[in-house]
Amino acid sequence: MPALVALDLPAGDTFVDALRSLWDAGDAAFPLDPRLPPPAAAALFEAMAPGAVIGPDGERHRLTGGRPVEPGDALVLATSGSSGAPKGVVLTLDALAAAARASSARLEVDPARDRWLACLPLAHVGGLGVVTRALLTATPLVVHERFDADAVRRAALDGATLVSLVPTALGRVDASSFRRVLVGGDAPGRPLADNVVATYGLTETAGGVVYDGRCLDGVEVRIGDGHLGAPGEVLVRAPMCLRCYRDGRDPRLADGWMATGDGGRLDDVGRLVVDGRLAEVIVTGGEKVWPRPLEAVLIGHPKVADAMVVGRPDPEWGAQVVAVVVPTDAATPPTLDELRDHVRTTQAPYAAPRRLELVDAIARSANGKVERRGAR
Repeated sequence: MPALVALDLPAGDTFVDALRSLWDAGDAAFPLDPRLPPPAAAALFEAMAPGAVIGPDGERHRLTGGRPVEPGDALVLATSGSSGAPKGVVLTLDALAAAARASSARLEVDPARDRWLACLPLAHVGGLGVVTRALLTATPLVVHERFDADAVRRAALDGATLVSLVPTALGRVDASSFRRVLVGGDAPGRPLADNVVATYGLTETAGGVVYDGRCLDGVEVRIGDGHLGAPGEVLVRAPMCLRCYRDGRDPRLADGWMATGDGGRLDDVGRLVVDGRLAEVIVTGGEKVWPRPLEAVLIGHPKVADAMVVGRPDPEWGAQVVAVVVPTDAATPPTLDELRDHVRTTQAPYAAPRRLELVDAIARSANGKVERRGAR
């Protein structure tokens, strides 16, 4: 049976060569995040049960207690855990190839003139997806060990034309240096340049499957109605979807639909608008407030550099909308009244925050998502 092999390697050519070798041998890879502390890494190893590991010495070491994978499996990725404990997502080579073809077609990638830059963590689908697209479409690739704005600028000067970033990284580079920039994670919160593509997807869908609200080729999206999926839930069906989780569970619903756990809707021209995680919606006075759209409005205020919206228990309203804000200038932070007035220009009155908390930074995951759970 094919083996699952952990890759305990820094991002770079050695990682890419090891991944290619595993696929050539019919094995699957489990990329380990080198930033994890030993206890967290040990817990992931136990849950994913790889049969071997390729460590920093470049050698393959056999492990006891490993569980094999099925023929055709290519990757096992730990989810970011935004809605609970991380799960191992099993993606087949066919799913990755479908994702690579659809993304490349939408971006009009030409291997003769394009070059991908991978500068996000390779333990997550946003970073690793760049590598898999490049390998499966024979497009030139350069891999950085970590995101560094100066290194990204130099890579663009050296010929990189395509890159995938999270919103915080996007704000630190000149997007016009690239032909196309994919941005995933949380909503950017600011208007995007014409060459920047906002993507939506999950680890379970091998990354982004909706670009600027439009499905990639072969991808279907519908909104749950309570019979199939929760009311208002985004459902996805695509050849890029996972085979199963590492424990063998297939989370797909009837007819192959994947329930995303995100709330959303289709606009008047059929574009997907994602409001945020269903579990994160704040019910205040019987009204629903979605944190992500509200965060985008707050970030549009000139005195706000970054923002997070959370709900706090309130005896009168059920939950209180709280704006957690990083001021643009700590000496002249925004006031609560200023932010409430700003929100009410575009949002319903009940969405205006009732409390303001000023912080130095907003905690975000490696793929740019706001870490809301610890702030509740």
